[in-house]
Amino acid sequence: MASDAPHAGASRLAARNLRLAYDKRVVVDDLSIDLPDGGFTIIVGPNACGKSTLLKALSRTLKPESGTVLLGGQPIDSYRSKAVARQLAMLPQSPIAPEAIAVRDLVARGRYPHQGLFQQWSHEDELAVTDALSSTGCADLSERFVSELSGGQRQRVWIAMILAQQTDLVLLDEPTTFLDIAHQYEVLELCARLHAEGRTLVAVLHDLNQAARYATHLVVMKDGRVVASGMPGDILTADLVESVFGLPCVIIPDPVTGTPMVVPRAAPLAG
Repeated sequence: MASDAPHAGASRLAARNLRLAYDKRVVVDDLSIDLPDGGFTIIVGPNACGKSTLLKALSRTLKPESGTVLLGGQPIDSYRSKAVARQLAMLPQSPIAPEAIAVRDLVARGRYPHQGLFQQWSHEDELAVTDALSSTGCADLSERFVSELSGGQRQRVWIAMILAQQTDLVLLDEPTTFLDIAHQYEVLELCARLHAEGRTLVAVLHDLNQAARYATHLVVMKDGRVVASGMPGDILTADLVESVFGLPCVIIPDPVTGTPMVVPRAAPLAG
């Protein structure tokens, strides 16, 4: 059985020659990728290009038809489930909370990988939950029911739950979906702060400008393949956006951050 410790000198999370499918419908084929340690990697691409499918494979929630996901230099399926969860936390696209569960109780579920037959709830668990609630600005929500919260508050609570796992590798599948614009940036700023504190983040986003603003490493996918990867300022060009998304545009510096900003060109009306 593989140990929990990663091998030095290699990406903590990587994939080699992945082929991913649903009911024999291939979504991703022969994909290899290395996720930079200590980076905030954001994966973008058109709908149905395989972004979320790739994230599911990287988190071991989808078994590849072929190829390998490597965690700490070892095949991820060589670990026990709790050993994976002590290294990697995953926030799915539409998590569902049990009915009538309080915020603190939901966040406490993040401690499951650290529990065992002879290791029950401890002072360390209590501290981890308290710290996660504090880090996400959810401490004042701890006694409320999750069902009572706004969309932005719920998303922060879910992030608190994965922080309670105390992993330094966090995957987020479309964490801003269904949020209004203010709450989208609230969640992204929280992610940026978690990255600045030393965590490796990998997220799927739809908004190119948000991705370019927050990513330290951008991965662009189309038709189940990676077509470009690198720093947003190095790879995000008007030609790339048009070829991948079919969107004529110009790229200008974001007036606030200086990162690339995609501005669509006016298209002629059909008629």
